[in-house]
Amino acid sequence: MKVEIWSDVMCPFCYIGKRKFEMALNQFEGKDKVEITWKSFQLAPSIVTDASKSVNQFLAERKGWSLEHAAQMNDHVTKIAKEVGLEYNLDKSVVANSFDAHRFSNLAKKHNCQNEAEEQLFKAYFTDGKNTADFDTLIQLGVEIGLDAVEIKQMLESDDYSEAVRMDIYEAQQIGVSGVPFFLFIDKYTISGAQDTSVFLQALTTINAELDEAK
Repeated sequence: MKVEIWSDVMCPFCYIGKRKFEMALNQFEGKDKVEITWKSFQLAPSIVTDASKSVNQFLAERKGWSLEHAAQMNDHVTKIAKEVGLEYNLDKSVVANSFDAHRFSNLAKKHNCQNEAEEQLFKAYFTDGKNTADFDTLIQLGVEIGLDAVEIKQMLESDDYSEAVRMDIYEAQQIGVSGVPFFLFIDKYTISGAQDTSVFLQALTTINAELDEAK
């Protein structure tokens, strides 16, 4: 069963959605037959990486909110993340352009460890306060999941996978993705947002039954 997931490293609900989907997978008898591909999406493609700017400041500027309201919204999402076992330290998060992180994810896909790369990127951004646009950071994250440091460095210093990232974003536009996370099952069924685990489990079960009937 092919599942494609459009997401962005800086999207708080994408990490939450990842965890909820994984919780559903763990309850799904056919989980070994599920093939997951992470697809690139940029919520803020024009953003300039700025380690001096807090996430509250970024959100306030982007949404036209007060700093206080932005802080309240981030506190709210932090509580939601905690419900699925995630620790968000948004006061430490570095506002960073995610394009190179998506290229890094594509390199990991080549080596069959894309899901591990996505987990590393989310944790780096939301929990550890690391700059996910920094090459040294990406190299370190890659080494931790078994990638070669030299290969990562060469990729980052080139234009490799840039077209793949742009194609993912274009594909998202073509199928009407307006927000992430966005899940596409077998090129046919979609789920938008970090839905309850039960929603994902129901989708997996129903689609699996349909595939079995088609055999």
